Amino acid sequence: MNSDSDLQIAGDILEVPHLLQPPREHPATVSEFVGLARSIAADRSQWEHLVQYDATSRWYHRLRTGPGYEVWLLSWVPGQGSGLHDHGRSSGVLTVLEGALTERTERDTRALGAGSQRVFAPGYIHEVVNDSLEPAVSLHVYYPGLTDMPMHSAQCAPAVVTA
Repeated sequence: MNSDSDLQIAGDILEVPHLLQPPREHPATVSEFVGLARSIAADRSQWEHLVQYDATSRWYHRLRTGPGYEVWLLSWVPGQGSGLHDHGRSSGVLTVLEGALTERTERDTRALGAGSQRVFAPGYIHEVVNDSLEPAVSLHVYYPGLTDMPMHSAQCAPAVVTA
């Protein structure tokens, strides 16, 4: 039996550059979009100085764009909500950066604390609300970029929070 390990027999994969995937400048998969949101969330210097709070309407700021996607920063004072809506043909990643938000769908209600993420496909209907007594900040990545946000009139799940 040969005492050489498989790695020694096969060689070092890092020495064969044509077999490695080049790093992408822009995300292209759900996993990469989630990773983008997490990296922005972790680097407060990218977003913290931009946040504003508006008691009369939800504040939002387009933080970044790339080929086919957008990244939005939103703030929520207590009591503010999105209303029941979907995102048209866009998929998305919602990440809570600070505070807490509540997401209501037809099926359930979820409490989303700082660091929580939700991934959704086109046609996903939900409502996001700041039910807490403190302001909240969230990050939203949409692919393709958000061009339509149809509002819905049906009621969501009752306000029972699940973990």
